[in-house]
Parts: sequence; structure tokens; C-alpha cells
Amino acid sequence: MLAGWRLALAGAQMLFVAFGALVLVPLITGLNPSVALFTAGLGTLIFQLCTKRSMPVFLGSSFAFIAPIIFAVETWGQAATMGALFCAGLVYVLLSILVAIRGPGFLHRLLPPVVTGPIIMVIGLGLAPVAVNMALGKAGDGSVQLFPYADAILVSMPALLTTLLVATYAKGVFRLVPIIAGVVVGYVVSLFMGIVDFTNVQQAGWLSVPAFIMPEFHLAAILFMLPVAIAPAIEHVGDVLAIGSITGKDYVQKPGLHRTLLGDGLATSAASLFGGPPNTTYSEVTGAVMLTKAFNPVVMTWAAVFAIALAFIGKFGTMLQTIPSPVMGGIMILLFGSIAGVGMNILIKSRVDLGVQRNLVIVAVTLVFGIGGMTLGSSGWHLQGVSLCGLVAIFLNLILPHADQTNDLHEEQEVVEDMVHHGESK
Repeated sequence: MLAGWRLALAGAQMLFVAFGALVLVPLITGLNPSVALFTAGLGTLIFQLCTKRSMPVFLGSSFAFIAPIIFAVETWGQAATMGALFCAGLVYVLLSILVAIRGPGFLHRLLPPVVTGPIIMVIGLGLAPVAVNMALGKAGDGSVQLFPYADAILVSMPALLTTLLVATYAKGVFRLVPIIAGVVVGYVVSLFMGIVDFTNVQQAGWLSVPAFIMPEFHLAAILFMLPVAIAPAIEHVGDVLAIGSITGKDYVQKPGLHRTLLGDGLATSAASLFGGPPNTTYSEVTGAVMLTKAFNPVVMTWAAVFAIALAFIGKFGTMLQTIPSPVMGGIMILLFGSIAGVGMNILIKSRVDLGVQRNLVIVAVTLVFGIGGMTLGSSGWHLQGVSLCGLVAIFLNLILPHADQTNDLHEEQEVVEDMVHHGESK
């Protein structure tokens, strides 16, 4: 019985570590944080079912989908966005089938670092204007000034400073919760400045069913969202390898990468059926597992149960929605910059040589298309952002000659030039 209580307490701690990032995504994208809590718990349980509860992994809201969700909601509405996200989850399922058939190396050949690195950089850098606008008290697109500039700066900068100081100087488990620390400080400052509105909290009930949304399926929204799943899929592989190195087990072989991808995909599709953001394995929780040595997957079962229970506490979910946007904007400055840094680190760690023309071309075109806002298509259906970048990077990687082929072409060109010069000398 004592061991059971310890597992439950460890599960509560894991949810605490994941909590800040988990609810930040719905708060940024306009989705319901209570629904996100419910779908994170549900997604974790689905993942455990697919992997036979063999991995200490918790699933939460994916940052890779923030920009596509914001654009899709503005363009097609929340219901159509959920339908598109459901289909994006099926991309994971398809990849899991291909991995089961062709082996894990298939993903690395299709999505090498020269492809995934710049895509992940686009995810972070493409969101930079959203973070800055919110930190300045504006709406994410900069169209409306929601809070006075001076008030917004006085709230967003302490939130940013706290987040980066905790991430840098904190020790132990506290180093894993910089987002929560930043939110708390920013929220306290907001309270002193009188910019927090508790009207909806007073009206909300203690117990209530989260505001679930049923998906609708629109072809344009689906085609826009499908390529977005590319970058999170390869990140998933990295997370599986990371948790395996911590626990000393080879999860790529058992339960198998095909099972972990399947669990992630089904969790994302299931989340969309209720109106929640896509799920992904959380690196913060992986870090907490390393510190606490909580290798028992039952710990994550408890974390999932607690997340689902919190989703039905109405006042709690409504309280989360009272966090002023400048608080989130300050934190997002560091967060989105860190995502871009992860993409850069992939290129550096993998020793991608940008002196090689094919690598430079892939990275350059991907970055400018993504950050510059390139759009391809008609008014009825078009690709942009991460969706366009993902397809372009994969396409260029497949068609451009590799270094040895490039050298051969250079050698042939030199031979032709020598022949021309020889003919001219005659």
C-alpha cells in the first residue's frame, strides 16, 4: 500500500513538471486548457496501451503545432482544425506501419538532420512575432492592443526573467519547471497591477465537464495540416532514444519504434476528437525521470489519472484562462527561441556541412520559405509555414545529388573545361 502511495505522489510530481508546457499550448492557441489536460491524460493511457506500459513516458501538448493551429482556427474554425489534426495523427500511424515493415532506419533516411534541423528552426523562429506581440500587450497577430504597452512590459519581462533564471540556476526538480515559475511571478505582478479579471471564475462551477469540441473534416484544412506531423515524428524518435539512455533499455527494439509511433499518433488523433491539441512525448518529464529515478511506468499512469481529474474541476480550468497574455508572451520569447536552438543543435551535433552546396540549399530555402511566409496554392487551398517547409525540405533532399555525386559533376565539368581550353589553344 505504501508503494502505491509513493507511485501516486511520484505521478503527481510528473504532472507538475509537465503542467506549465501542457496548458501553455491551449492558452496560446485559444483552445480550452481543461480539454488539454483531459486529452493529455487520455493520450498517455493510449500510449501505455500501445507500448504495453513498458516506458515511463508522459504525453502533453505539442509546441510544433502551435502556428498551424492558430492559422487553421482563423481560416477554417476550431472544428475543422480538429478534423485536420485527427488526420495528422494518422500520419504517425502510417509511419509506424512503414517502420514496422522497413525498420527504424527508414525514418532517418527519409528525414536526415539536414531536413529536420531547419524545419524545427522554422517552428521556433516562425512564432517569434507572436511571442513579441503578446509580450507587448497585443494580440498574437499584432492587430489589437489588448493591454497598455507599459503594463504589458512590466508583466512580461519579469515572467521572462524568472523563466530564464530558473532554467539556468535552479537545481534538481526545480530546474524542470521554469515555465510554471515564470507564470507564477508574472501572474502575481498582474494581480498587483489589477489586470486580472476573475468574473468568469466566480461564475464557474467547481465540477463541470470540459468544453469538448467535435471535429469536422475539410479537405483544405487536412491537406494543410498533414505535413506538419513530419518534424514532431522525428523528434519523437529522439525522445524514445533519450528515455532509453536514462533507463538503460532499448525501446527502439522493445516495444519497438513502430509501437511508440503508433501510440503517439493514436493519442494525437484521440485528442482531436475532444477538441484538444496534439500530443507528444515530453522531454521535461524525461528529465524528471532521470532526476528521480522513477522508472516505473505506473507513475505515468497516475500522472494521467490526475490530469483527467483536474480537467473536471471547472474553477481550476477557468482560473488558467485568467492568465494575461503578456505573461505568456514573456515566457514564449525564451520558449520559441529555445525551439529554434534545438533545430540548430541538430545541425551542429550531426555535423551537417553547410559548405556542401546541397546542404546549404536545403537549409536556406527551408528557412526563408518558413520565416518569410512563402505561400503556394490558391485561395481555396494553399501551403505555408511548417507544412510547406516540411515538404520542400524532403523534396530537395530526395532530388539533389549527394556530396559524392556533386564531386563527380565538378570533375566532369573540369574535364569539359580542359577540353575547351585545349581546343582553343589549337
